[in-house]
Amino acid sequence: MAYRITSNKSKNEQSKDKGGKNKTTNVAGIVVVPKTFDNNLSLSGSIEANEQVEIRSEVSGIVEGIYFKEGSNVSKGQLLFKVNDIELRAQLTQAKTKEGLASENERRAKLLLQKEAISEEEYDVARADLKSTQAQSQLIQAQIAKTSVRAPFSGKIGLRSISPGTYITPSLLVAKLINISQLKITFSIPEKYANQVKPNSNLSFTVTGSNEKFVAKIYAIEPEVQISTRTLQVRAITENKSGKLLPGTFANVELPLDIIKDAVVVPSEAIIPVLNGKKVFISDMGKAKEVMIETTTRTDASVLVLSGLKAGDTLITSGVMSLKNDDSVKVKVK
Repeated sequence: MAYRITSNKSKNEQSKDKGGKNKTTNVAGIVVVPKTFDNNLSLSGSIEANEQVEIRSEVSGIVEGIYFKEGSNVSKGQLLFKVNDIELRAQLTQAKTKEGLASENERRAKLLLQKEAISEEEYDVARADLKSTQAQSQLIQAQIAKTSVRAPFSGKIGLRSISPGTYITPSLLVAKLINISQLKITFSIPEKYANQVKPNSNLSFTVTGSNEKFVAKIYAIEPEVQISTRTLQVRAITENKSGKLLPGTFANVELPLDIIKDAVVVPSEAIIPVLNGKKVFISDMGKAKEVMIETTTRTDASVLVLSGLKAGDTLITSGVMSLKNDDSVKVKVK
């Protein structure tokens, strides 16, 4: 205990000048002046294709023709590849023959019914047989149509995994078709900003390896906050006519929020994190005064303060880590 008393006494003596007064610390500072603050939220997002689909065949069979080039642009409805349908066409011919016979039987039964030569029940059987053969023909025609695989939308097709003569099944991925003329940017915002984000609002973003700024428009907002992350998912769309942007890349999003008038913005180096929040030092009558503050959005060099500081306060911006409450300070205002 004696050592502690002696040690504290020694420190106190060192903190005094020759006249016995507390040593004055020279610090830099600024006078807090309210100003208009463009509140921007910096976020990370992912870029996705506007439309994307895996091209597969709905029927099994031998590929008899491929009509697209890998990595090329294709138009909606364009024939991509054809599966051999010779067996299906033979089945269709057989079904059409049965349909013709059933149609003739139905016609005759109808004439006999009119002459009351057969019962209503017998005619119903002939008509049902005709409907059944017609349905069988339509089914085979639908299967034949599926042997011609066409592009569901315009876009760029990727690398193919088949060749002419390949036996294809519905489980085999042929290629991916992506529409990159427009791209989606998906990102999440903290729930406290949920009410400040509106559909049709514009935002800007950049991608890795480029300083060019791109513009996107918010078109969809998730109707609920994710409980696990306490964030709200938002989606925007951007034009990509030049093809500079690629799906799958990250986007550095700058989301403009409400413009705040009479905002208090301070340098980030003036703020000291503490156990129960954040604090700063101001100069009050030549003394350092500790003030607890509440902050929100921050930029690279400054932080928006919601409470704790007011216009006219002299904020100390240097040497704050070594200051204590009521230390004598001499502030050089920048």
